[in-house]
Amino acid sequence: MKAVAYRAALPISAPESLIDITLPDPVATGHDLLVEVHAVSVNPVDTKIRRGVAPPAGEAKVLGWDAAGVVRAVGDQVRLFKPGDRVMYAGSLLRPGTNGELHLVDERIVGHAPASLDFEAAAALPLTSITAWELLFDRLRVSEGKDAAGTLLVVGAGGGVGSMLVQLARQLTGLTVIGTASRPETRAWVSELGAHHVIDHTQPMAQQFRAIGIDQVDLVASLTHTDQHLPEIVAALAPQGKLGLIDDPESFDPLLLKRKSISLHWEFMYTRSMFQTADMIEQHRLLTRVADLIDSGVLRSTLAARFGAINAANLRRAHTLLESGKARGKIVLSGF
Repeated sequence: MKAVAYRAALPISAPESLIDITLPDPVATGHDLLVEVHAVSVNPVDTKIRRGVAPPAGEAKVLGWDAAGVVRAVGDQVRLFKPGDRVMYAGSLLRPGTNGELHLVDERIVGHAPASLDFEAAAALPLTSITAWELLFDRLRVSEGKDAAGTLLVVGAGGGVGSMLVQLARQLTGLTVIGTASRPETRAWVSELGAHHVIDHTQPMAQQFRAIGIDQVDLVASLTHTDQHLPEIVAALAPQGKLGLIDDPESFDPLLLKRKSISLHWEFMYTRSMFQTADMIEQHRLLTRVADLIDSGVLRSTLAARFGAINAANLRRAHTLLESGKARGKIVLSGF
């Protein structure tokens, strides 16, 4: 099968940072689905691993953790899917990635693709939907329903996870949603997705909160550059508020949270697949719910850019855009 991989951790400007290769076709066993990949999307985790994790000498590592496609074959323990099913999923960090024509994935972290979407729009959903859902409902413990009142600040709302989190919070809860975005196009995007207010995280936040009549927020979802924004986040949070984050701050002083008794919640969507947790199937259920919400018009795909076929040249373009910090929504590639 065709695939895109790398053999050394290199800057994306290097021609060998991502390369086209050919690999043997994988075979489904146990709980695995063998998926014919039709479309993939690119996430910050792809760029972080490419830059920082060198494969063993002589080996090629395939990246990619978002995919949409069709089940070609199933393992002998599969109960949730059958050949011919349209599926979407975000994969596992412990296995080869989705940037190949065929891919093995455990059925317990796979959902049916929304019937109303093409493969590209579906491929934009899994990783960011899982991360946003788990952060909002499992980590910050927000309850579904319009009775779930309070104020949520989403730092970095224009990116992939932020684009889903804003929608989930606006559509499924009663929270007042404040998103941050720094450019006109991302500010418009976050507003379009349902944020009640949009502020600029490159400017002092306190005066922007005053301008919209907000004194304090109950919850913060910090999705990027948490170390840069932490003092302002702590100042904005109400006493006994909650801070959730997904990024990897270079420095983080938890003592800043003590005076206000702010609780800290870390979300990592690969935890369930990495540790084969007893509730691993919750990601199947979560993706099934997201597909239903898409098909009923409550949520929308966050596909923002189509980068053509799945090959090394186009994936290098996608990594370059992500690393620039100027992407909004999701970048998708399709077909080989």
